[in-house]
Amino acid sequence: MRKKVLHICRMEKFIPPFIQLVESEFGLSDHRFVLFGDHVRYPVASRNGIDKVERNPLAKLGSRFRLIIAMHQADKIILHGLFNRSVTRLLWLMPWLLKKCYWVMWGDDLYRYQSIAAKGKWTFKESVRCRVIRRMGHLVTHIPGDVELARQWYGATGQFHPCLMYPSNVFRDVDMSPREDRRINIQVGNSADPGNNHFEILDKLAPYKNEEIAIYVPLSYGSSEHAKAVVDYGEKLFGDKFRPILDFLPYDKYLEFLSDIDIAIFNHRRQQAMGNTINLLGLGKKVYIRDDVTPWSVFQSLGIRIFDVNSLNLGRLDAEDASYNRKAIKSAFSEETLVNQLHAIFES
Repeated sequence: MRKKVLHICRMEKFIPPFIQLVESEFGLSDHRFVLFGDHVRYPVASRNGIDKVERNPLAKLGSRFRLIIAMHQADKIILHGLFNRSVTRLLWLMPWLLKKCYWVMWGDDLYRYQSIAAKGKWTFKESVRCRVIRRMGHLVTHIPGDVELARQWYGATGQFHPCLMYPSNVFRDVDMSPREDRRINIQVGNSADPGNNHFEILDKLAPYKNEEIAIYVPLSYGSSEHAKAVVDYGEKLFGDKFRPILDFLPYDKYLEFLSDIDIAIFNHRRQQAMGNTINLLGLGKKVYIRDDVTPWSVFQSLGIRIFDVNSLNLGRLDAEDASYNRKAIKSAFSEETLVNQLHAIFES
């Protein structure tokens, strides 16, 4: 029997490609998307199965009533991130819906526990989220360590469903032309989010400033104030060897950019930048992350050669490790794997 699936999404760059994938592989007759957020920056064509929630108060009120009806009619509710206060509050008020809810864990919706715990101030909003997470029926991620943290921090009891979830987590191969120059191209971070801890890595790279290097720092989304501070600091340290990326690149152009990187350094203290990391490893690049974040164990379990940011050097990844990484990534992070995992979630 076919299941009616309701998707509740906060608009981000990976949601439109996900909708396209669902439409092509499953069709929209059994899937409905309720989309919150910026519909201009992340456009999705209006059609049956697509409900865009506008930002004016009257539209929000009407959409809330439609959402309540849709949540009761659906066989499964897929929560793409757990950020929307109205949605969380509805689930708190209607806990009988939680057994059919699938929380797709994005990262910040889980790790905000750390910042709240550090402040020691538990707000009503967070207590509501905690109760909802505790009773959530299903937990969806491709990082088992994040599920363990949800159980430890929030007392989550839901069933774990491993899933790559978004096309951005699928490896896309790129034709790479051999470079003739000897320059080492280094990527630092993936956004202007302060959680990239850019300054710490730029300081670690400072001793190499006279080497033949170029430092690329994607800063096209996140905090504009932080982006400016990173640019000022990077240019002061490295001059014209520091090359910030301030404009948003289309996906194909971004993959071309990744193909020209030799070493990537992600200094996040939580799970983040997985799409970047997956594609760089699949392209045979040398990638540094922290060894105390949950993705570390994911890559270790696959035998993938990855490096700790606290042991930084500028040697390229050797050919044997690069070859193994490419094969392992292509197998574990393929579109076929994603589609099979979605079938298991949507149709079970």
